[in-house]
Amino acid sequence: MSSKTLTRMDLSESVFREVGLSRNESADLVERVLALMSDALVDGEQVKISSFGTFSVRDKAARVGRNPKTGEEVPIEPRRVLTFRPSHLMKDRVAAGNKS
Repeated sequence: MSSKTLTRMDLSESVFREVGLSRNESADLVERVLALMSDALVDGEQVKISSFGTFSVRDKAARVGRNPKTGEEVPIEPRRVLTFRPSHLMKDRVAAGNKS
């Protein structure tokens, strides 16, 4: 498996090449899209990107966990977690990539 990571810079460079905006405009566009997505998630909204997947925030209740090393019980506070559910198209595309 490759250790290549897609970064903001990669996204803005791709927008620059494909759309034809300047590099600064492309970077601003990528930053704005990511900021809108982040703000929506912070507000508890879902972010659904067609043919890609859905990001959402879920509330997890408090529970008792256990330190695997010592066996000591430790309380885990309630928290909000980010979840992602890929679309069926994305799942199929990733699975097809595994066959090569």
